[in-house]
Amino acid sequence: MTRFPTTHALSAFTATAPRIACRLTFDCAPVGNFLGLDVNGKRVSFCENVFYEFADGKIRQVWSVIDKTAIEAQL
Repeated sequence: MTRFPTTHALSAFTATAPRIACRLTFDCAPVGNFLGLDVNGKRVSFCENVFYEFADGKIRQVWSVIDKTAIEAQL
């Protein structure tokens, strides 16, 4: 199991019902394996673009794109 001590910032946000799109910036030091990479506590920074679709007041679906190449370049 990966522990994920982190700081993050919301760098972009837009919404058009029933969807929300966000760009998140992370600066973190995951412990163990993260996205198939042996990060093991090394500090890395990366962005995630995430899209949420809502139905009946709940999240129905999530699409996430993480810049794994940026993480690999920092290891």
